[in-house]
Amino acid sequence: MIRNIATKISRIFAERSHPVRVKCSVPIKVTFEPILSTSKLPSSPMPVFMTGETYDMSGSGIAFVVSSIRVMENYLVGQERVLLAELDLPGGKVKMKVLGRRYEQVGVHLSTEKYLVGAEIVHISAREREAYEHFLKFGRTTPKATAQMQLGID
Repeated sequence: MIRNIATKISRIFAERSHPVRVKCSVPIKVTFEPILSTSKLPSSPMPVFMTGETYDMSGSGIAFVVSSIRVMENYLVGQERVLLAELDLPGGKVKMKVLGRRYEQVGVHLSTEKYLVGAEIVHISAREREAYEHFLKFGRTTPKATAQMQLGID
């Protein structure tokens, strides 16, 4: 009996110490933040990007699945490279800066090889944070649709 109470208490503390992850699959586009250099040449002549889909999201980070861990010579994880992530949520696009923290290879066959990347959100504007958190809380509804349902407006 004491063990059950201790387990429940530790579960409550664990849930409150970590942001709740919401499993959802929405399209994501990942590009690299330009590297500012002192030379007159740009860091990359053309923007490179990768598309994939999210695996789960929380208030502090996202996990997404992509087909490769690198684009050309640029790795998604490591070297403290800031990534620009664009989520295509039902209420519109949400852009944020993330930092890849970990990855693991998923898939059972070489032809279906994918990578699960865990990234920490390092910057998001206030307006986009509001839309992002609304999506985490309510799922597929948009703030405008929720307000219309609550007020009975058609």
